[in-house]
Amino acid sequence: MDIQQTKRLSKFGNNSRNRQHLHIFLMPYFIKDIYITSMCSQKFRKLNHLTGKPLKELPDLLREYNLPPGLFPRNITCYEFDQSKSKLIVYLPSPCEVGFKDSSVVRYATRVKGTLSRGKLTGIEGMKTKVLMWVKVTSVAVESYKSDKVWFTAGVKKSRSKDAYEMPSNAIKVEEF
Repeated sequence: MDIQQTKRLSKFGNNSRNRQHLHIFLMPYFIKDIYITSMCSQKFRKLNHLTGKPLKELPDLLREYNLPPGLFPRNITCYEFDQSKSKLIVYLPSPCEVGFKDSSVVRYATRVKGTLSRGKLTGIEGMKTKVLMWVKVTSVAVESYKSDKVWFTAGVKKSRSKDAYEMPSNAIKVEEF
């Protein structure tokens, strides 16, 4: 340990919580990101940091907004939902893709953002679907509660069976989004 590290150590004292933060401080940058992501899953699944209220599971939130609960994979790290602005951000541990029952494939970035409203997720960033080639998904919509179709807008509007998205699926890690 060099002199600068010793000086940093003395700033944190002997408190175990301070030592925990010290370990984060001394970790290489890429490891800090992994640690913070894992803290995210503990923090945001329990309480919404904006309202302080208990946070619903993501499939329950999607169901409440008349979207299929399996729209996102099972392995999300956490999500944030700002109800006043209708902004939804879903965090995943790595870029991944899911193959659904109807043979459609959706790829997710490590962070998917969008505006959530009744029956719609619009302004999506971080989601692609395979239509001959990978195309950015800009919105997902269900026309009515009784509708059996989910409409994906990815350059063109394409309907898919709502049944294929009823249960969150396991994702497969991919190298890049």
